[in-house]
Amino acid sequence: MKPLEKINCACENTAGPNNKQKSGLAKYIALVILALFLWVIIYTQLLRFSKFLVFDLLGLEPGTHLGEALQFFVYDTPKVLMLMSLVIFFVGIIRSFFTPERTRKILAGKKEFVGNIMAALLGIVTPFCTCSAVPLFIGFVTAGIPLGVTFSFLISAPMVNEIAVVLLYGLLGWKIAAIYMGTGLLVAIVAGWVIGRLPMERHIQDWVLKIRTSADDVPEETKTWEDRIRYAAHTVKDIVGKVWIYLVLGIAVGAAIHGYVPENFMASIMGKNTWWSVPLAVLIGIPMYSNAAGIVPVVEALLGKGASLGTALAFMMSVIALSFPEMVILRKVLKVKLILTFIAVVGSGILIVGYLFNYLI
Repeated sequence: MKPLEKINCACENTAGPNNKQKSGLAKYIALVILALFLWVIIYTQLLRFSKFLVFDLLGLEPGTHLGEALQFFVYDTPKVLMLMSLVIFFVGIIRSFFTPERTRKILAGKKEFVGNIMAALLGIVTPFCTCSAVPLFIGFVTAGIPLGVTFSFLISAPMVNEIAVVLLYGLLGWKIAAIYMGTGLLVAIVAGWVIGRLPMERHIQDWVLKIRTSADDVPEETKTWEDRIRYAAHTVKDIVGKVWIYLVLGIAVGAAIHGYVPENFMASIMGKNTWWSVPLAVLIGIPMYSNAAGIVPVVEALLGKGASLGTALAFMMSVIALSFPEMVILRKVLKVKLILTFIAVVGSGILIVGYLFNYLI
């Protein structure tokens, strides 16, 4: 008898890969939930651990300069690292939807003021910083995006990023985080709009203007949810690996201020009644190079020692948005007059923010 031929079922060819894909996604979700559980357990014990280590194990007295400074450092270092890692992961998921190509397509063809608003909002969630300013600027200009819209994005991306907002929330509360985000967005929108009103295109380097592409020319890649989770985990590793040294240095400076600077000392030089404190804070901040992770612990300590909110915010904004190294990078694509205009417009916005909050709060 002739043996029966095996009949292949169509579902056998499709169910396998689908089940495998679902199993892989379930494994990633389970790992994320487990990591979140461990994160909460460790984070809630940090304060108790820092006091046990410094005051009980090392025997330092509470209230002494060294004891307070060391306890600040031991508590804040893991706290800030954990907060930063958590927010970078979840924003990394969001960022996986905003590739450079998609960002260019969203901004291309928008009316200028609408484009300024959208560019500033996109700057919060897109994965760009000062280091990527040059290729980003070239990509936007060559895609035909207006210059003012491009500057709104360039200001917002480093200044109002997720690290700054979440660290401010974790260390200083939601009101200050909301104030910083709102005023940072306003500075980015208005400064970009003002620059867009000026005939500054001729002050872009000639070699940049010779490149012309369309935002539709570059195909977008499609990601699965597994890809997005892996991308977010890789983003945590990449960003934390780059900024941890700035963060530790910033916390060390903050710890020294917290432990050794007398109470209310900063009020005499950074207080709301000292009219020159805001421009001085901006001038001090511009030559410095740090990101939000490094400067937020310093701002926390300054506020704790009597500095006014407006002056501290002006200092932080100038460090992040107007740093001298960023100007050096932008010099590759912008002529000097446009860079000076950028500094003047953004600096004026930061000064207004500083004086406004010193007056209101």
